[in-house]
Amino acid sequence: MEQQNYAQLVLNTCLKAGKIMMEAGSEVYRVEDTMKRIALNAGLDDIQTYVTATGLIVGFPSEQNSQVIQITPQSINLEKVTAVNQGSRQFADGELSLPDFYLYLEEVDHATPDFPYIWKIIAAGVVSSTLMIILNGTWFDFIPTFIIGIIGFAVHTFFGNNLHMKFLNDFVAALVIGCLSLLAVSSSVARDVNSLIIGSIMPLVPGLAITNAFRDIMAGHLISGVARGTEALFIAGAIGGGIIVAFNFF
Repeated sequence: MEQQNYAQLVLNTCLKAGKIMMEAGSEVYRVEDTMKRIALNAGLDDIQTYVTATGLIVGFPSEQNSQVIQITPQSINLEKVTAVNQGSRQFADGELSLPDFYLYLEEVDHATPDFPYIWKIIAAGVVSSTLMIILNGTWFDFIPTFIIGIIGFAVHTFFGNNLHMKFLNDFVAALVIGCLSLLAVSSSVARDVNSLIIGSIMPLVPGLAITNAFRDIMAGHLISGVARGTEALFIAGAIGGGIIVAFNFF
């Protein structure tokens, strides 16, 4: 009975670590590697894992024990990924016992701080305006791009939090960005509408999803890689659709 309880704790710890990492935007191969290292350091080296973008399956054939857990909608919080990896290293070095490691993961899941929202929208403006300059834009359009990038990101976040309809927030944010860019150029506040739009949509581009999709496919995780690549394509299509509708308005 004690061995079964220990195996169940190892299983729960692996699932907890994998769930946190997947929901924080980690790659599939990194999640599998972390769970296998946790099990190996806990003394159970026959772990079997199956990771997808929507669920985790972990089992120990020798213990006749397996479990599945659902992955909820994901966000980008690489600080959680780093925290899980750090805890895994401490567990491997003997600095944390298995029960303490599980409690550590619970704390990481619920208490890891995120950046304040005001920092996020300011960062969106900085990313928009600086990338606009890098992509051969003019300094005259720097401030308008900064403002439109902030508004576009705020709209994206607002609709994402309130409508809970995936891809619609990307479409609406791109539509607002396109309309504001065209208005800025028509009112002589800015000069190049293409630079404004390209810079302002940069915070919406699914760069992490595209990167993870390629890395998963190259690592042999075809299902997760194709799923994430398809999601990135839909996001890109929603952004492009919003810009097209904005041009049709004017």
